[in-house]
Amino acid sequence: MILTESARVRLRTMRSGDLDELYALLSDEAVMRWLEPPFTRAQTERFLQQAGLCEPPLVYAAESAAGEFIGYAIYHDYDAHSRELGWVLKPDFWHQGYADEMTGLLAALARREGKDAVIECAPEQAVSAHIARRHGFSYEGRADGCDVYRLRCEE
Repeated sequence: MILTESARVRLRTMRSGDLDELYALLSDEAVMRWLEPPFTRAQTERFLQQAGLCEPPLVYAAESAAGEFIGYAIYHDYDAHSRELGWVLKPDFWHQGYADEMTGLLAALARREGKDAVIECAPEQAVSAHIARRHGFSYEGRADGCDVYRLRCEE
């Protein structure tokens, strides 16, 4: 199932066949710098089962227009009135506007659902904070060590 898409990126439900690409992503030290220690294959398998193949999914595969796995999008309930959104991308796709484009797609989806959108990121993640602010998210404070940015549905 396709969650949402644009001319350059498609966000779809994960498949069991995404395991190898997902493992390459989550075991990369540069990718995981602000998230967690790099994943083992077993941790990646659990993540795929518990976050990607669950119902409803917590994360969605991100593909380029050519169908290449470029990472994943975070999109799930944050609280009763909000959806958390985010992205984790392969380094080859950094600084090309994909995170920005995915933020726009997911924020629009949350808005259509009548929900606020929330982005959480490590305080050191300047690029993520910049993308959040560029899309109209306001800094709300810190929760569990992460900076929290919110885009109100009515804005």
